[in-house]
Amino acid sequence: MLHVPLRTAPRALSLRLTRALATHASPPPAASAVRHDWTRADVQQIYDSPLLALVFRAASVHRAHHDGSKIQLCTLMNIKTGGCSEDCSYCSQSSRYATPTQAARLLEVEPVLEAARKAKANGSTRFCMGAAWRDLAGRKRGFERILEMVRGVRGMGMEVCTTLGMLSPAQARQLKEAGLTAYNHNLDTSREFYPEVITTRSYDERLETISAVRDAGISVCSGGILGLGETDKDRVGLIWEVANMPEHPESFPVNALVPIEGTPLENNEPIAYPTLLRTIATARVVLPETIIRLAAGRQTLDEAKQAMCFMAGANAIFTGEQMLTTPCSPWDEDQAMMGRWGLEGMRSFEQAAVAQKEGPRLSAPAEASR
Repeated sequence: MLHVPLRTAPRALSLRLTRALATHASPPPAASAVRHDWTRADVQQIYDSPLLALVFRAASVHRAHHDGSKIQLCTLMNIKTGGCSEDCSYCSQSSRYATPTQAARLLEVEPVLEAARKAKANGSTRFCMGAAWRDLAGRKRGFERILEMVRGVRGMGMEVCTTLGMLSPAQARQLKEAGLTAYNHNLDTSREFYPEVITTRSYDERLETISAVRDAGISVCSGGILGLGETDKDRVGLIWEVANMPEHPESFPVNALVPIEGTPLENNEPIAYPTLLRTIATARVVLPETIIRLAAGRQTLDEAKQAMCFMAGANAIFTGEQMLTTPCSPWDEDQAMMGRWGLEGMRSFEQAAVAQKEGPRLSAPAEASR
């Protein structure tokens, strides 16, 4: 039998330990504090950092504040299509542009509830309803119908979100009383670039609606669109704007423009993937407790690119038959993709900030719902 001389053993042990340590990355940092005092220079510095280093930092922040294996599955339904008086230059639902989208009246309640039941059966735990309106002025009957939809979806134990244009404080309170979980009202881009995209509604009017929603105790969903013709500074400006709100939005959607024929932005080039990834990662670092929603344009990304977005901190997707007027990845494809990457769907009201705002309304059956 061959014996190793004792005098060589310590050196061999030292070599083995050195090699073992060299194969392990440094442990992730402790949970970062939630700040509301970011400067634009702070956010710009994060955004401009080397991309792989930024993704690693974002992944570390994400795992300090969220379960890295969980993705929120949301389904979006257009409950009132087209005919909008706004001039949002990316939107096919504006009455100012000749697009393939045909205007239609507000849907009846039962088809919407049936769609919500189907979404829940396919694993979605948040159901979002969008109506192409500037605001709810003069729409009393339509608003009452929407309140009935909200009550019905909430009664299924699902989170329920709407996007209906500008809201008054009283309208926000009515939605809250009906059981609304979240309200989507995107800022779209930076304050400086915003007038290049929309002229019929001011940036401050958008912020006023967000304040009304927050004051009513409803979770805020507010993000932006990439590919409008904005610069890196505008993307940083958007993140900076929401980061300095009194409360960070519970959800920050990151949309990639889907150019639509007939709109002023129909010939815009697709946003570069590294820019999309960089924006997601920066938002994750600056908004550590917020759900970052990989939204419109996701169907243009292959599976590996989507996985990298999840690594960088995205933890929600829209899934189902379609977005408002653009394609969406089907439930079965998304479930298969999540299975390959070891991801699973969040429960309804699993996000702590959302559950806190629900308070006593959050019954045990709803909390356990998937």
